[in-house]
Amino acid sequence: MVTIRRGGSLTDADHRLLALWAAECAEHVLCLFQREQPDDPRPRDAIAAARAWARGDLPMMRARAAGGHAMAAARPLAGAARFAAYAAGQAACVAHVAEHDLGAAAYAIKAVRSAHGSVAGRTERDWQRGRLPDPVRRLVLEDQERRNSICWSAFSD
Repeated sequence: MVTIRRGGSLTDADHRLLALWAAECAEHVLCLFQREQPDDPRPRDAIAAARAWARGDLPMMRARAAGGHAMAAARPLAGAARFAAYAAGQAACVAHVAEHDLGAAAYAIKAVRSAHGSVAGRTERDWQRGRLPDPVRRLVLEDQERRNSICWSAFSD
């Protein structure tokens, strides 16, 4: 099955790759949330939900709900912990709308910037790009360029 998304074709397989990449981005910064909220499983559960959806083991609605719960965990927080929880929530919501992949990546970069500064944020961005699966690499990089301004310029140098 091929669906039209993002103004072009996005196969279900590529949609699942975006979810897995977003989950990896969010998991990479999850420790920034867990330092402040070690007993709150919602962001970790959202990352697991993204992966479960990508495997076909979880319906989209449940993955999306897990994303909402992770974002609820973020709301009362500030700084890196908040951004890390939002990254996890965005990753789970990729199941619903593929474009949330950039939300997960941008929030992860914001989390690192908040905790460690701009140079570390660029290092995080480069790490993420190195983890991009080849079939969706061009799509994501073009999308980062196109939507950088609404993602707090997280993807620029």
